[in-house]
Parts: sequence; C-alpha cells; structure tokens
Amino acid sequence: MKLNLAKILCLGVSFVMAGSAQGLDPFSVYRENAPKNCVDKDIGKGALGLPELIEIGLCNNPALNRDYMSVKASAASVGKAKSEYLPDVTATGELSDSYSKAQKDDRIKSDPFGGNIALSWLLYDFGGRGARIEREKEYFNQTQFSYNALLHDTILAIHTAYLELLSSEEVLKSAKTSEESYKKSFEESTKRYELGLVSLSDKLQAQTSYEQSKLEVVKAENAVKINQGTLAELLNVSPDVSFNLKRPPKGKNIAALESGDVSVQKLMQTALDLRPEIKSQESALKAAKENINVAKALNYPSFTGNARAGYDDDWKYASPYRYNASVGIGLSVPLFTGFSNTYNIAQAKYQYRQSSFALEETKESVKNEVWSAYQNYKTAVSAHEISKRVLESAVEAERVAFAMYQVGKGDILNLLTASANLASARKEVIVAFYAVLKSKSNLYRAVGRF
Repeated sequence: MKLNLAKILCLGVSFVMAGSAQGLDPFSVYRENAPKNCVDKDIGKGALGLPELIEIGLCNNPALNRDYMSVKASAASVGKAKSEYLPDVTATGELSDSYSKAQKDDRIKSDPFGGNIALSWLLYDFGGRGARIEREKEYFNQTQFSYNALLHDTILAIHTAYLELLSSEEVLKSAKTSEESYKKSFEESTKRYELGLVSLSDKLQAQTSYEQSKLEVVKAENAVKINQGTLAELLNVSPDVSFNLKRPPKGKNIAALESGDVSVQKLMQTALDLRPEIKSQESALKAAKENINVAKALNYPSFTGNARAGYDDDWKYASPYRYNASVGIGLSVPLFTGFSNTYNIAQAKYQYRQSSFALEETKESVKNEVWSAYQNYKTAVSAHEISKRVLESAVEAERVAFAMYQVGKGDILNLLTASANLASARKEVIVAFYAVLKSKSNLYRAVGRF
C-alpha cells in the first residue's frame, strides 16, 4: 500500500492553515494594552503623597482588574462581530477502509482517502452585519466608560481615606496636646490644694478631666489604626503597614476651587459633558438603537457566496483519484418565523426607550449630585473659617482662665471649661480643614474632573 506523500502533505498544510487562522488577530483586538505606568511602590521607603497612593491603589485593585477584563472581553466581541466580513473556511479529511456489496455483485470498495475544503462568505444582508458591529462597538464604549467610572470611584475612595488618616493623626496630636493642658491644670490644682489654697474638689475635678483626656487619646489612637486599615485595604496591602504620608499644604488656596468653577450651574453642565456614567449610558442608548436595526435586518434576505473543493483517492484502481469543485451564490429568504422577528423588533424598540429613560434619569441624578456636593463644599469652607475664629478665642480664654486660677481669682470650673472648649476647638479646626478637602474632592468627582 503506497500513499502519495505530496498529496497528504498538502492536505495537512490545509488543516494547519485553518487552525492558525483562528489564532490571528486581523482587527487588533488583543493589541489593546493594559493601563501603563502601573508600577508598585515600596510603601516602607520615603514619604508617599496622594499621586503615589493612587498609583499603588490602581495597580493592586482586584475590582479594577476584574472590570478591565470586562473591557477586554467587550473588545473581543467587537472583533468577533467584525469577523463577519471574512469568509468561513472549513477543511475536512477522511482516511478509512470500508466497502459495500449488493446481491450478485462484486464488492464495491469506497475511496479510503479524501479531503474537502468549503468556503462560505456572507455577501450582503441589508445592513444587519454593519448594525451588529456598531452595536458591539457601543457595548465596548459602554464598558470602557463604566471602567472609567470605577477608576473615579477608586481614586475618590483613596483620596478620602488618605485625608481621613491625616485628619485622625492630627486629631491624635491635638488630643495629646489637650492631655498636656489638663495635666498642667491637674498639677496646678494639686499644688494649690497642698498649700491649702483650694478645696479637695478642685483637685478631684482636675484629675477627672485629666483622666478623661487620656481616654480621648486612646480613642484618637484607635481612629488612626482604623483609618490606616481602611487605606491599606484600598491599596491591597497588609493593614499593619506603617504609612509615611506627605501632608497637603495648609495655605488659603488649597481649599479654593479652580478658576472658573464658581457657578454651580456651570459645574452641572460640565458634569453632563464629562461624567463617564452619562457617556456609558449614552453608549448603551446607541447600542439599543443599533439593536433595532439588527432585528429589522432579520426580515430581509441575505446573499452568501459558497465554494467547495474536494479530493478523493483510491490507489488500487486504474483512476486512483478524483477532484471536484463548485462555486455559487446562495439566497436565504425568511418567509415565516412564527412572528419571532416581529417580537424581536418590538422588544428592541422597548429596550431603546428603556435606555432613553435611563439616560435621562442618570443626567438628573448627576445634576443633583453636583448640586449637593457644591452646597456641602460651600458649607465646609464656611465652617472652617468659623472654626479658626473659635480656636483663636478658645486659646485666649484658656490662657486667661489659667492665669486667673494661678493667682486665686478664678475657680477650677472656669479653667476646666475653658480647657474643654480649647480642646474641642482645636479638634474642630482640624476636622473642618480636612472636611473642606474631602468636600472639594467629592465635588470634583461629581463633576467628573478626576
């Protein structure tokens, strides 16, 4: 039994080419790269500012990686839709030994070796193919904008956690300062009690306030640890990591909005132009519109080009092989589909209207979000200015109360009240300052300015 090696090799090459073609990427789908400049930082080395924290958070965030895979999957769907412009080529081969025998006839042996290549190419379907591609493109845009929205949320969360940690660290310092102040009052009352200048109640009240100030320090230390864990979670690092953070400057301009961002109406319009949630919903609306065209195209005929080539070989006969080939154009006309096409069109139209209403709902929600964020920002700025004036007054009041108590012209209650007011004012000015920064970042997130 002697096979034609050249013929077998040609058929094998056909299979290899068919398999390799499936691994090609003519529409550059897999050339979409992941976000660049994503390099992990060593948290233990050097002070980290907000940009470095954001970079670490974006690199290590599992949710972002998950959503980026959705973007990649959607990009592959676009490539799949575009592949309809290319023909489908299928190669088949057979190597067998079979025969058949009818009554009173000799045994008829079949061709043991054969191969076929078939080509099918959609030529025209009245816009259905183009509509499917445009629909997938809009779905791809939708996933990209959804990914951008998640990026914004992640950045805001890291920014907020960064400010919360800085705020809690400063509150801890303030609590320790207040503890020293109460300690000073306690020592003064103790000295005056031992000299017989005040009663025991003065000493006990000062001691109570001093112990309570220690409790405030413990609470402040716990807040630092909790906020440290929150930031570590967002960066996907161990919660026991020790952060060395750069602090934002406390100049007057740090809390101010950028030039031109003074009108809430302008900010709302900017949000309508920039927010990725709106752009995502707009892409969904466009995709729903293309889906109507896809459904309508199913009612029209489609033209398909077909070609086939075959080879059969039986080396035992005088004519051991045969070739066959055919080429033509096929027409497919949907005559009756049980009204499924009609319902598909109706469904697509209703989904388009649903997407339209969802877009309007998103726009209204964004405008309300900007409005609320703007009002919160203005309130935070005013509260910060007031807190600074309160602190100035509390510092002077505590100084006077302590001086009067030293010379015996004031009582311990006035001193402790002044100390409590100073501790509260000192804490409030810290909280108010970081509240301005957080409200500012919330406002810019609402506008879509990250």
